[in-house]
Amino acid sequence: MRILAVELHRVAMPLVRPFETSFGRQTARDVLLVRVRTTDGDGWGECVAMADPVYSSEYVDGSEAVIRHYLAPALLAAQEVGAESVAGLLGFVVGHRMAKAAVETAVLDAQTRAEGISFGEYFGADRDAVDCGVSVGISSSIDELLAEVDGYVGEGYRRIKLKIKPGWDIEPVRAVRELIGELPLQVDANTAYTRADIEHLGRLDEFGLLLIEQPFVEEDILTHIVLSAAIETPVCLDESIVNAEVALDAIERGATSVVNIKAGRVGGYLEAVRVHDVCAELGVPVWCGGMLETGVGRAANVALAAMANFTLPGDTSGSSRYFAEDLTEPFELVDGRLAVPTGAGSGVDVRADALADWALRPPITLTA
Repeated sequence: MRILAVELHRVAMPLVRPFETSFGRQTARDVLLVRVRTTDGDGWGECVAMADPVYSSEYVDGSEAVIRHYLAPALLAAQEVGAESVAGLLGFVVGHRMAKAAVETAVLDAQTRAEGISFGEYFGADRDAVDCGVSVGISSSIDELLAEVDGYVGEGYRRIKLKIKPGWDIEPVRAVRELIGELPLQVDANTAYTRADIEHLGRLDEFGLLLIEQPFVEEDILTHIVLSAAIETPVCLDESIVNAEVALDAIERGATSVVNIKAGRVGGYLEAVRVHDVCAELGVPVWCGGMLETGVGRAANVALAAMANFTLPGDTSGSSRYFAEDLTEPFELVDGRLAVPTGAGSGVDVRADALADWALRPPITLTA
C-alpha cells in the first residue's frame, strides 16, 4: 500500500468511575487515535499512552509529537508500506513503542480490511470468544472495594485483579478472597515495592493467587528473580517485557513464570505475537493486559487474546467497565466472555458522531 495521509485525532473519554493505581488516579482518558488513509483503504490505531509520564516515559503529547514529526513522515515517504515493514521503517526512532504500535495497528487495520481478513485470522487465533477478567483499582476503603468487586462478580467476570501498593495489600486481598471464594484472583503492584518488601510479599501466598504482577521497577530483573525463588505465588512481568528477546531472557533467568502481553508496551501487535510464540515454546502462559482502551484498542486486544497460549483471562473487560459510551460499537460480556470480532480488519468501526462529540481539537492531517 501507499500511505496517502496520516490523521491524528485527540478525544476525551470520561471514565464511569475513577481508576487508581500505585502511580496515580485517572478520571478520564485523553485518547490519541491514528488514522491512515492508503491507496487500499483506511485503518485506525489507538495509542495507549497516558496523559502524563507517570506509568511510562511515554505520554500522549509526546506520542503525538513523535508521530507527527518522525513516524508519519517516514511512512509517507515510503513507496510501499505493509504492516510487516512498519517496524523497520520506524526503527530509526529510539523507543516510543506506544506511538509506534498505534501507527503499526492503523496500517495493519487498513491492510487486513483490504484483504478481507480479520485481526483474529491474521494473528492465528483459535477461539471465537475469550475469557475476561477485570482490573480493580485502589479504593478509599475495603467496604467500597468489596462493593465494586461484588458488582463485577455479578456481571460474570472470570477473574479479579486487584491493584496493590504498600499499605494497601494484605488486608484488601484477604477481604476480596473471602468474598469471591475460589474465583481466580491476582494482584498488580505496578512497580510499587522494593527488595526490602520480599518477606512482606510472601504473606500473599496464603491467598492462592494466580500471580503477582510487576512488584519491582521494570529494570530490576534481579529482584524479580530473588522474589520468584522466595515465594510460592507465581511472579508475572509486565512493564519489564518490552520485546520477545527480553521475554526470553527473563524467563530463562527465572524472573517470571507468567507474562503479561500488552501490544502498546512492546511496540505493536506483530511483536506481541512474537512474545506469545516465544512463551509458548517455553511453556510459559501469557495473558492480555489492558490500558483502559476504547473499542478501537479493545477489538485488537480481544483478537490477540484468542491465540492459543493466552490461557489466563486478560484485562479485556467489556466497554461498560470504563465508559458509558464507546467510540465503537460496545463490547458486551456474555457469560464472562467477549466475542472475537469477525469482520475485516479490527472488525469494528469508529463512530463519527462520538469522534466529533468528544474531540479535544480538530484532527491534524499529515500528507507527503
